[in-house]
Amino acid sequence: MNVEKAYRIKKNTDFQTIYKRGKSVANRQFVVYTYNNNNKDHFRLGISVSKKLGNAVTRNRIKRAIRENFKIHKEDIIARDIIVIARQPAKDMTTLEIQGSLEHVLKIAKVFNKKIK
Repeated sequence: MNVEKAYRIKKNTDFQTIYKRGKSVANRQFVVYTYNNNNKDHFRLGISVSKKLGNAVTRNRIKRAIRENFKIHKEDIIARDIIVIARQPAKDMTTLEIQGSLEHVLKIAKVFNKKIK
């Protein structure tokens, strides 16, 4: 089985639970919901990019950049369920800008298990 798949949140019920019970933090580009998943030994990631942000190409580019950022920090992220929702300004950002902004909001959400520069 693909290891990456285990890190994804796909089910609508999971999304709804995290929205209802999780904590949210935000900056201008992203909203991040976090929820303790006690039964997991790693984080799970859900990504939501609305059709209002642009066509499929734009939305997939944003999702790839978000996934890439989590791949880079895989070892440093606490075992939680995390949902990232992209906001309007994210569509005009480069991959590096998206990563910077995402790291900023994840630090606020306290999902890193050690200090990230």
